Amino acid sequence: PHGEMFGFANYFGYFSDYFRTKTRNCADQGALYLKGPVQTEKKNMERMAEAVPDANEQVLQHFLSNSPWDANAVMTQVAMRSNDALQDGEDRCLLIDETSFIKKGTKSVGVSRQWSGTIGKVDNCQGGVFAVLGHGTHATPIDCRLYLPKKWIEDPDRCEKAGVPAHRIALLRKQDLALELVQAARQKGISFSWVGCDGFYGEDPALLRKLDEMGEVFVADVHKDQMVWLENPEPRIPPRKSPHGRAPEKLEALISPMRVDLLADQEPSSSWQRVTVRETTKGELIVDILHKRVWLWDGEEPSAHEWHLIVRRETDGSKLKYTLSNAPADTPVERLTFAQAQRYAVTEDEILRQMMIRHKKTKVCYRVGPEDPSRAPCGRASRSTVTK
Repeated sequence: PHGEMFGFANYFGYFSDYFRTKTRNCADQGALYLKGPVQTEKKNMERMAEAVPDANEQVLQHFLSNSPWDANAVMTQVAMRSNDALQDGEDRCLLIDETSFIKKGTKSVGVSRQWSGTIGKVDNCQGGVFAVLGHGTHATPIDCRLYLPKKWIEDPDRCEKAGVPAHRIALLRKQDLALELVQAARQKGISFSWVGCDGFYGEDPALLRKLDEMGEVFVADVHKDQMVWLENPEPRIPPRKSPHGRAPEKLEALISPMRVDLLADQEPSSSWQRVTVRETTKGELIVDILHKRVWLWDGEEPSAHEWHLIVRRETDGSKLKYTLSNAPADTPVERLTFAQAQRYAVTEDEILRQMMIRHKKTKVCYRVGPEDPSRAPCGRASRSTVTK
């Protein structure tokens, strides 16, 4: 722990200028705050003040709540340093994931009774969407957005009291926030070869279409009931069947789709191939892969998209994962399998999960969107309960 503490303290030196203004300097308080999470089991102000020498609970809370440092500038610097530190190359990816934070009160920005993947049920919590830059076994959060539920959007006074910027009082889905994170990363010059996400994001056709339009390669998990076409559905308006009534106006597919789990079930064993994903601490990670070119259509677009379907099965047949990708048609199966596996390697990393939690418990993640010079500080009411 002491090694971590000094490592963090030295690292903080790269950011100290962001905690200085013409009239104030809160860099020392920032350095003290940074030592807290690695010296305490419970990450609240009281415990941190007890554990960190020369720290004071009120000083730490003031640093987090009311000091004038720019969280967006700090987060941008984190992203840029991470971009420089991670090995460059085609294996770099931007992974989109979310997590939730259980809360007792009602004042934290965005807190509401909503689904929490952390505990697997609906509870009073906040939800955040994260962008994680990854390369092989290395990964780090580089940006985030706080999700504002509909109840907050419908209560502008509550948002104003919490310091939510007026331009962010709008109903945005988590998928919309994910898209913002990808766009923001590109605007900062962050380098990555593909965007990875789980089934919550992969099931949203609007998000996948937008990423495709932006020229981004995605590797998106989908649920087992995802519908695909094995041939081009060639959507068209059907001919009129009767001279009476209104003529058809809605596009229809010429053939029927099928669920990806049923598709996988009907494939013969010869369609599957055994692939070595990567080396792990326990040896080679080997899986069975089914690869198909399939078509996706949302029922409204004039034409369907031809993408990859990758079905990953454990060698004992116990577990299947389904993934879509718009990677170039000639992308090798081994490469698609590797890209699919990267998200699991990161989300199963307990150290990274703890980093995201600590990251979320700071002023940085209590912003709800990108820079806005007219915005108020990040929510006075919410920051008073940020570590409770």
